Amino acid sequence: MSENPRQELRELVAGLETFLKFQRRLGWVGTPRPEKSMSPPPKDAKTKRPTLAEIREEMGECQRCKLGKGRTNLVFGEGSPQARLMFIGEAPGAEEDLQGRPFVGEAGKLLDNMLHKLGLRREDVYITNIVKSRPPRNRDPEPDEAEACLPFLFKQIDSIRPLVIVTLGRIATQNLLDTKDPITKLRGTWQKFHGIKVMPTFHPSYLNRFPKERIKTWNDMQQVMEYLATHEED
Repeated sequence: MSENPRQELRELVAGLETFLKFQRRLGWVGTPRPEKSMSPPPKDAKTKRPTLAEIREEMGECQRCKLGKGRTNLVFGEGSPQARLMFIGEAPGAEEDLQGRPFVGEAGKLLDNMLHKLGLRREDVYITNIVKSRPPRNRDPEPDEAEACLPFLFKQIDSIRPLVIVTLGRIATQNLLDTKDPITKLRGTWQKFHGIKVMPTFHPSYLNRFPKERIKTWNDMQQVMEYLATHEED
C-alpha cells in the first residue's frame, strides 16, 4: 500500500467497493433502515389519550356486529372521565336499551344502593359494559359480538386510566381478563389488566336472584375501598 495518505485512502475505498459488490452478488441487500417506531420519543413527549367523546364519536351508530340491527340505543357508558373506580358489566338490558344508559334496571338499582352505602355516587365512578348493544332476550353476548366491542372498551379504559376496575359477573371478567376461569374461582381475588388492579365480583342481577350472596360482593368491595383509600395520591 502506498505511503501517500491520499493514495492510501483511495485504495481503501476501492477495496471496500469491491467487497460490497461481491457481497451484493451473494444476495446481501444492505443494512435495513431503522423504522420510525424504533426511535425513542422525546423525553418531554406525552402519549395522547383519546377522550371519551372521541371514542363515542368513533363508534358512531355502530353496526360492527349483528347486535346493532336490533338495538334501540347504543349504551356507551357514563360517569366521571377521571374516575379512579370503573365498573364493567356484560351488556345492556331492556331498560338500558330504552334509555341509552348503563345499569338503570333492577340490577342498576342494586348497584346504586351499593354505591350509596360505600359513600359513592354514579358521578364519582365510571360504568360501562363489555358490549354496548342489547343482545336479544338478554342472552349472553357471543364471542364475535364481544370481539367487535372490546377495542372500544380498551380505549375507554385507556382514556380514564382508573386505579381499580370492578368486573361484574362471568362475562365481563372472562372477556376483560381473557380467561375461561369461572367467576366463583376469580371473585374476591385481585387480578390485573395492563397494570390496573381488577376485582372480579358477582353481577347485580345474580345478587338479585341469590340475595345471600350479596355479602360476598360487599366483602369484595371492602377490599376495593381499602385499596383506594391507601392509594389516594396515585
